[in-house]
Amino acid sequence: MLFLLTVTMSVNAQREAFKKGSVMVFWGWNRGWFGNSDIHFYGQNYNFTLNNVSAHDRPTPISEFDHYINPTKISIPQVNYNITYFIKDNVGITFGIDHMKYVMDQNQTVDFNGYINDPAYAGMVNNGKIDLSNGEFLKYEHTNGLNYLNLGLQKYKQILNKNKFDIFWNYGLGAGVLVPKTDATLMGKGESDHFHLAGFGLDARTGVNVVFWNHLVAKAEVKYGYINLPSVRTTEENVKIDKATQDFTFCELVFGIGYTFNTKKQK
Repeated sequence: MLFLLTVTMSVNAQREAFKKGSVMVFWGWNRGWFGNSDIHFYGQNYNFTLNNVSAHDRPTPISEFDHYINPTKISIPQVNYNITYFIKDNVGITFGIDHMKYVMDQNQTVDFNGYINDPAYAGMVNNGKIDLSNGEFLKYEHTNGLNYLNLGLQKYKQILNKNKFDIFWNYGLGAGVLVPKTDATLMGKGESDHFHLAGFGLDARTGVNVVFWNHLVAKAEVKYGYINLPSVRTTEENVKIDKATQDFTFCELVFGIGYTFNTKKQK
């Protein structure tokens, strides 16, 4: 399930905020939660799956607040930005980039299925399980990041109208592609530190929009969806051969600020 809270400032939101031709731009930040997944690694001399791998996100600490406001650093945290164009009254199409970060939990032991020809690393498997705690076998994260380029369609419905603010409920669906920059250290191999098209995502979204004075926007959003990555680049030495595949569910909480304006004269 998905929850979207948006605050947008309007002089007369009922007439203008989400009318046909309006545009809303947004910049914000996110927290993410990821379902466990089976990660399949394959390449020269190995082919195996790690089962039920858990992971977490990596938000920038509030103590590093300059990362949130310094123009040279604002892309470092888990950020979201999008633009919405209203094709009809209260119906908007959104193009956005969700810069999530996915970090495999290091302190875990998981089931192992498959083979490794290198005896040093094959020897780390005991009774069909492998301990990932020391990071010697694998470190795996999409931290620059798990980039979800998505297109969404939302319907907005006004649920409260006051003199200086209005509240809208919205709901919709989204879909897009994943372009991560994966940081993986697999069996001592150098990481493939390049952006690459790795898969696709789907999401559902719903929320509340509070609109003040028709222009300034503060937004909080929750999405729930599915990500499938059939082509993750894992190493630098065998870019075309060494790959990983995984799929998992995700939940994302987004909050931030934006601006709304109208591109057409209203009759």
